[in-house]
Amino acid sequence: MVAAGKSNAEIVAALGVSLRTVEQRLQSIYQKTEVGSRAELALLVLSHERGRLNTLS
Repeated sequence: MVAAGKSNAEIVAALGVSLRTVEQRLQSIYQKTEVGSRAELALLVLSHERGRLNTLS
């Protein structure tokens, strides 16, 4: 959802979880993927998806 440009509020509405949960999960993801921002995370996800598509071609 982050890679698709969704805001935290939109993620909350879609998943039915609290804002705090979304924020905590994003912080955890940032640490695990060693990125420092939402934009970096989106680029990482898109890069990974592009790589997967290239291996299927």
